[in-house]
Amino acid sequence: MRASQGDRIIIRGKTVEAPDRHGEVTEIRGTDGGPPYLVRFDDGHETMVFPGPDFVVDHSRAV
Repeated sequence: MRASQGDRIIIRGKTVEAPDRHGEVTEIRGTDGGPPYLVRFDDGHETMVFPGPDFVVDHSRAV
């Protein structure tokens, strides 16, 4: 998995009732675009993320 600063991410909800979480990669801590990533979620929460199978990177940024 690779990401760049500014990429949007989605972490899928684990159940039907759980909403997806959306955020923006603000910093890459791994080598060559690899994890972990510092992510600022749309609710303002910022945390270090180690992606799992429910993690999607959207590389199409608005310019």
